[in-house]
Amino acid sequence: MNRYQAWAELLRLPALFTVPGDALAGAAAVRVRPNRRTVLAVGSSLCLYEAGMALNDWADRAEDAIERPHRPLPSGRVRPGAALTAACALTAAGLALAGRAGRPALAVAVPLAATVWSYDLGLKRTPAGPGAMAAARGLDLLLGAAATAGRVRPALPSAGLLGTHTLAVTAVSRQETRDGSPIAPLAALAGTALLARLLPTRTPLTTALALTYATTTARPYLHATLNPSPALTQRAVGAGIRATIPLQAALAARTGATATALGTAALAALAGRFGRRVSIT
Repeated sequence: MNRYQAWAELLRLPALFTVPGDALAGAAAVRVRPNRRTVLAVGSSLCLYEAGMALNDWADRAEDAIERPHRPLPSGRVRPGAALTAACALTAAGLALAGRAGRPALAVAVPLAATVWSYDLGLKRTPAGPGAMAAARGLDLLLGAAATAGRVRPALPSAGLLGTHTLAVTAVSRQETRDGSPIAPLAALAGTALLARLLPTRTPLTTALALTYATTTARPYLHATLNPSPALTQRAVGAGIRATIPLQAALAARTGATATALGTAALAALAGRFGRRVSIT
């Protein structure tokens, strides 16, 4: 059981539930019902996301030994070689699934995988880090569009909104292990309010999802702004990650894909349930 717990921590299992909504929102953006290729895109996204999680801890193992010695690698519960092997295998599986979904999907999955590896192996320690993470989320949404319909242009606005949210969360996360500045959480708070307003609210469902998105992060971001301590910053980052789900659902709902929106929103309950056992950050 301890071994499974260690891998669940390494792969940040609760965060996994924030992934399917990317492809589903992409399918909704091109106004095509999810199909077999959409399912393949979801599988590809899950593999590439988890590859990034494993690679992240492998790349950070020396830093984590000092700042987060309880993590699976520095604590010795998972071997570094095993984490790197998992990252490689998951990347290969993600690309293979995208290839099964068609050439347009593979054409998006390749730069997505390259962005994930570039971020983990170097970009996250540079000013380009948040932008790279935002690009990865945006590409993940476009992967769903490309797989479902073979085109991505109609999904670009949704990818931009999702990427902007990810940019804000990643900027906050850069100071979650030390006392930092209130600027990042304050900017994230303002950005969330702006994104919520940009979501059309022509239907009660879209309005409710936009409000859920905004309220999920409002208090944690405000607390981190008033006191940017590691504990409150980590709480804000966790809220930002969880808020990805109602945002994805709202992006689907605004196109009239009600069933897709409700299905995506339901993933929040699973993320919350597993989040009580394993940290989402």
